[in-house]
Amino acid sequence: MNSSREKISALIITYNEIGYIEKCIQSINFADEIIVVDSFSTDGTYEYLANLDKVKVIQHPFDNFTLQKSFALKQASNDWVLFLDADEVVSENLKSEIIETISSNPEHSAYWFYRKFMFQNKSLLFSGWQTDKNYRLFRKSRAKFSEEKLVHETLIVNGSSGILNEKLVHYCYKNFNEYKEKMISYGRLKAKESFFKENKFNYVSLVVKPAWKFLHRYFLRLGILDGQKGIIICYLDALGVLERYRELKRLENRNDLAYYLVMPE
Repeated sequence: MNSSREKISALIITYNEIGYIEKCIQSINFADEIIVVDSFSTDGTYEYLANLDKVKVIQHPFDNFTLQKSFALKQASNDWVLFLDADEVVSENLKSEIIETISSNPEHSAYWFYRKFMFQNKSLLFSGWQTDKNYRLFRKSRAKFSEEKLVHETLIVNGSSGILNEKLVHYCYKNFNEYKEKMISYGRLKAKESFFKENKFNYVSLVVKPAWKFLHRYFLRLGILDGQKGIIICYLDALGVLERYRELKRLENRNDLAYYLVMPE
């Protein structure tokens, strides 16, 4: 490890990630500290992490992704932060690029990572994910998570951004039911975002938006070239959009019911 470089804090949030968190932790052994915020896993994730000497694991209730990641960010001791999902893995080449980048007195405050998506253990080459990139490396002192996003959280960066060349490996699809539940959960959180912004439910969006999501991902974003994997991913992504509008309708109905229940006679 280069002693002249600034130190790095690696941060992860988890819930029931046994089978994936092990690879993630092993791939970031170069970090100066590893902090995991676990939302009370029931599959042994917490116990596994608690037995690792280099890992500091903290249990914290989960409300939404933005609040959980903001809490994790506050725990970091170092200014440079590498923030990963539990199902992401840093390759050896990416590790070298990260270390080289922060050792060169970089001008940028944050760096985008492109990601290589894995459908179980096979690459997902298209289906809309081929240009996906996220902030993963940034200075804590120059970044914060937007409070307006509950899912697909947005990092607000004070300063310029760069892009690393090497890709982060993302094991996005474990099995059908797991990915389905993830998309439904994301959809419901997106519905809460829309509800708080006072966006109204309508049946046109309920029908058109999920259909467009599937057609856009499968045909325009070349999911068709991913074969059966593409059909599954594009369908489940569209299901997440459908759940967003279903949940928005439920939230509006509950809100109306609560309003009438408290109205004076």
